[in-house]
Amino acid sequence: MSIKYLTQRAAQAIDVELMSPTGGGFSFEQLVELAGFSVAQAITKEFSKDKYGRVVVFSGPGNNGLDGMVAARHLHHFGYQPKVYYPKRPDKPACKNIMRQCTELDIPFVDTPEDGLYESDLVVDAIFGFSFKGEVRQPFDTAIKALEKTRLPIVSVDIPSAWDVEKGNLSTPGIQPTMLVSLTAPKEGAKDFQGPFHYLGGRFISKKMEKKWELNLPPFPGTDQCVKLNESPISTGAKVDHPEKKQGDVAKKMDQHFMDNVVSQAFA
Repeated sequence: MSIKYLTQRAAQAIDVELMSPTGGGFSFEQLVELAGFSVAQAITKEFSKDKYGRVVVFSGPGNNGLDGMVAARHLHHFGYQPKVYYPKRPDKPACKNIMRQCTELDIPFVDTPEDGLYESDLVVDAIFGFSFKGEVRQPFDTAIKALEKTRLPIVSVDIPSAWDVEKGNLSTPGIQPTMLVSLTAPKEGAKDFQGPFHYLGGRFISKKMEKKWELNLPPFPGTDQCVKLNESPISTGAKVDHPEKKQGDVAKKMDQHFMDNVVSQAFA
């Protein structure tokens, strides 16, 4: 059975459960570290350091941006030469710590998208993740336009930036990545991905949680933190021929989990 696409609410609900003391028990920093490491490892599978050694990471202000910076740090240790474009830097400990880790390795931070793309071989798009909604504002609209025009191969983290998380690419031309590294499970919008390399990263879902949400994740090979996807995922809201209509039940469970654990906490 194929793995599933996740709706935005489903992805948020699973994140809540992963970080719940009675759920996965992970800290936020652990998930960022595992996600970023899996992105870096996926890159090594398809883009050798000899040909694509100069990597620029475009990091946004949210969790996706932190995943990108962690990937940059690991790529440095893997023998690549990363640099980071990070124009909006939240005043949060996790952000400051990861930036410090990169600075300690002499990973440069560039001031403009053009500085990042100059003399680079590969781009990591870590601007917006699955929580993205609304219009793209400065300085990220400039960054998105630069990525739309570049001829360099692009690796998008979780979902191509500025794509609708559930409806996919709604703009013209939109970012067209060569590789997509989905985290936890692919999102609905990934159905629009046409690139040759689709990987699943973030090896942090337990068998218990996988069974609960019926994620149908593929096995990760050996000690790898990523796995190449060869099958098209199933939507969490898709109709399937099953006497109990489990797919719809799972989608409803995920939405209810979101309302109970995300929305209720936000307004508590």
